[in-house]
Amino acid sequence: MTLTPADLQRRRFLRDSARYAMLLAAGTLPLVSSPAGASTRTAPTVSLAKVRGGRLRGRHDQGVHRFLGVPYGADTATRRFQPALPELPWRGVRDALAYGPAAPQGSKEDGPGSEDCLYLNVWTPALRDGKPRPILFYIHGGAYNNGSGSDPQYDGSALCRRGDVVVVTVNHRLNVFGYLYLAQLGDARFADSGNVGQLDLIQALRWVREHAHEFGGDAGNITVFGQSGGGAKIATLMAMPAARGLFQRAWTMSGQQVTAAGPRAATQRAQIAMQAVGAQDVEGLLALPVSALLAATRARDPSRVENTSLYFGPVVDGGALPAHPFWPQAPEQSAGIPMVIGNTHDETRAFLGHDPANFALTWETLPARLEKEQFVDLLPSVVIAEYRRLYPHYTPSDVFFAATTAGRSWRGAVEELEARARQGAPTWAYQLDWGSPLDGGRLGAFHTLDIPLVFDNTRAAGSRTGEAADAQRMAAAMSDALIAFARTGNPQHPGLPQWEQYGLDRRQTMLFNTPPQLADDPRGGERRLYQQAPFVQRGTM
Repeated sequence: MTLTPADLQRRRFLRDSARYAMLLAAGTLPLVSSPAGASTRTAPTVSLAKVRGGRLRGRHDQGVHRFLGVPYGADTATRRFQPALPELPWRGVRDALAYGPAAPQGSKEDGPGSEDCLYLNVWTPALRDGKPRPILFYIHGGAYNNGSGSDPQYDGSALCRRGDVVVVTVNHRLNVFGYLYLAQLGDARFADSGNVGQLDLIQALRWVREHAHEFGGDAGNITVFGQSGGGAKIATLMAMPAARGLFQRAWTMSGQQVTAAGPRAATQRAQIAMQAVGAQDVEGLLALPVSALLAATRARDPSRVENTSLYFGPVVDGGALPAHPFWPQAPEQSAGIPMVIGNTHDETRAFLGHDPANFALTWETLPARLEKEQFVDLLPSVVIAEYRRLYPHYTPSDVFFAATTAGRSWRGAVEELEARARQGAPTWAYQLDWGSPLDGGRLGAFHTLDIPLVFDNTRAAGSRTGEAADAQRMAAAMSDALIAFARTGNPQHPGLPQWEQYGLDRRQTMLFNTPPQLADDPRGGERRLYQQAPFVQRGTM
């Protein structure tokens, strides 16, 4: 039989792990640690950790211990639409060398997934050395529908080496499996069904706190950070009583949750979902295979003007989530948590920049296109006139991308910043102005561009930053800000100008560019324009 290199590597892992397992069982396993910033050229070796479920076999490479696919909860197939149970214990040493399954979803990258999806991943510079390292807990985007914690851009190795921190990424239930609200259908088992995806995250945070010492981290210093849907999940956690005390800092990137779905709207969506999959009652939903239940995610949402799929997200259920996350004020329970709220300057170029027609708009074709895509009920003629006044050099396409960005997610960031400022909570704002040089720079600072920058992963697969010196400088500026924030509760570091907290009088915002600079109320004219219309989180009503 011919063995592949992978086969040979696994045999070496098993051989070495047997010896290490004996030492661990005997309590004589030597401490394995690496100093901050250490980088070695030695071959990967085995790392062993002990968690509540049993023993784990990970990998130590280039100064970082990596444990992938670590269970923090049991298979949810038998707990569909209900809070998860703890993971089942195992015998012997369990491999933690590969990512666990993502949640069921329609995404090509992470689908179709599995209901056995409660897994997390840990990167750490050292094990069991008693050093109180900050823990960075990343929550992935993809709205509440798609994604996982295994994207190459989320690899925590670079942050570990750069800042001597522990990094965790996580999978949890999504879409119909995580946010289908069934509480009004008469079965008490499903009282929390509209928020079980959030409760998964709370369960993962508890697991991390419980095992912080094993992985060289500080249980009392956990920073949650996330982009897009990940940021929205964080904003929601900040208003969930069960999440109180589980994290000490919050950093969100282009992701907000000002309002959540009300029980009436969420129940109506549940009924539409049931019709879409042919289920007469909850028992019918429970009997469906995963693939059939996923059909509910493709049903049309009648609450949206556009022909878009059914919205699934957190629900104000009076229990797990007793109130809207950031309306009418910021959550009181999180007033003492330092928070960074960021966005990118050209968010919608990620969604709308792939259509060549949007780069060839004229003043005649712009109004109809803008009315469809700005998601705010303002007259396109009023919006266009104001943009032409504010930015006389803008082309019709420039106006289109700027107005759709301001009319969509940026408004939620402004709402959250204002609510935190009124509360007097420690809050910093940033805007990524530096744009990707790829594709001739046509996508600018698009949605998701800040992910590889804060992770210092500009060379990772999927990164659109390029590898030039400017990209490296931006990654250094942003990742060092995240590390400083995790360590001290303040994102200031020597590579930045003075970064002041956000206040309503000046609206101080760090503009990440080359070089970074602090600005007062950037895009203030756009903010005032769109504040003519009331803000409601899309999909929540």
